[in-house]
Parts: sequence; C-alpha cells; structure tokens
Amino acid sequence: MADEFGHLPRRPERILKAAQWSVQGLRAAWLHESSFRLEVYLVALLTPLAIWLGRTGVEQALLIGSMLLVLSIELLNSAIEAVIERYGPEFHELAGRAKDMGSAAVFVLMVNVVVVWACILLPRLH
Repeated sequence: MADEFGHLPRRPERILKAAQWSVQGLRAAWLHESSFRLEVYLVALLTPLAIWLGRTGVEQALLIGSMLLVLSIELLNSAIEAVIERYGPEFHELAGRAKDMGSAAVFVLMVNVVVVWACILLPRLH
C-alpha cells in the first residue's frame, strides 16, 4: 500500500515498525494456533537434518524453504480464520469454504515438502 508520499522507499523507522508488526503476528500465531506451534517444532527438528542431508546449498535451501512455505501459508490460513471468527461463530457457506480452502493450501504445501524431500533423498537410496 502506498504511504503518504506514494511508493517511495521506506524510512528506517517504518521498516522497524513493519518488523514489529511481523513479530506481533508470529507471537499471536504461536500463542493461539496449535497447528503453527506443531509446524514450528517440525521445522526446528528437520532443519538440522536438511542441512546435514543437503549436499549443496541449493538442496539445503529447497529442503528448508519447502518447510518455511508451510509456515507462511499456515499464518495466512490463521489470518483468514481469525477474520471469519471476528464476524461470529454462526455457520455461513462462504466462510466455511474460505476456511476449507485455507486448510487445503496448507495441505498442498505439506505435500510439496514430501515431494521435495523425496526428490532429493530417494535417488540416493539406489
């Protein structure tokens, strides 16, 4: 979004404020989203393994990056759910569809993690 001066580079204090909002979002996800905490634990457990198993920097980046994508989409999914819950707990077809699609996005990226790890590691078993 444009600031009061248009699309100019942000001043250092604006970058700091944006970082503070990001940290607040991560903290909120940690405190209120059990799925996010579980995924963070898995990333913490698997990152050293990815560094050890990845033969090149590119392999390591793919192994770790695929997991970070899951965390990113989990944050977006949680944001969608929070906005929907803000408007009330009653069922609405569109709200249910939005929540299901957010969950599906997380699932698709979890499948991506499995595919990336398999593509890198399975050829080594032969």
